[in-house]
Amino acid sequence: MQHGHHVFSAAQLIRRDGVAATGMREVAAHAGAPRGSLQHYFPGGKEQLVNEAVEWAARYAGNRVARFLAALPEPTPGGLFAEMVRQWTDEYESVGFAGGCPVAAATVDWAESTTSTRAAVADAFATWTAPVARALTGMGVPGERAAPLATLMVSALEGAILMARAERDVRPLTTVARELGPLLDAAVSKDG
Repeated sequence: MQHGHHVFSAAQLIRRDGVAATGMREVAAHAGAPRGSLQHYFPGGKEQLVNEAVEWAARYAGNRVARFLAALPEPTPGGLFAEMVRQWTDEYESVGFAGGCPVAAATVDWAESTTSTRAAVADAFATWTAPVARALTGMGVPGERAAPLATLMVSALEGAILMARAERDVRPLTTVARELGPLLDAAVSKDG
């Protein structure tokens, strides 16, 4: 459990402060753990910790897709995207704009310098978009369109998160949900 607790703490710090500002010392303090335990659980050091935090974040995002679908009385692609966005508007309206997406933070901050982290981030986006694509297919989106639309949804959400943090306003998030909704819903095959 201790190991997972560290990974969660790292993800929380990375999404708030970025990778560069998140050191082993900060993670240990956030996790309320002795610093030595980090060396024990992450012999690969900060790089391993960052990579695992990114993987954790992507699994978490992917797992939420099923929960969002279950919450919709009538699942539609636009409705799913609105739920993905609402998670962020809720956070920003309740606790402010300090947090971003840990996967995006690792991409911007670290991916150029560390090959393993770039690979971890690329895998993380795949881990997140795959369940979105499966959900779209389940709602009647033709197979060949599901993966491209999942990419569109995740990239629009990531961009809107960045813009919302910059503007200290949820407007970019509500805008992408409103503008993409009809486009996503139109992808559902009528004869399906």
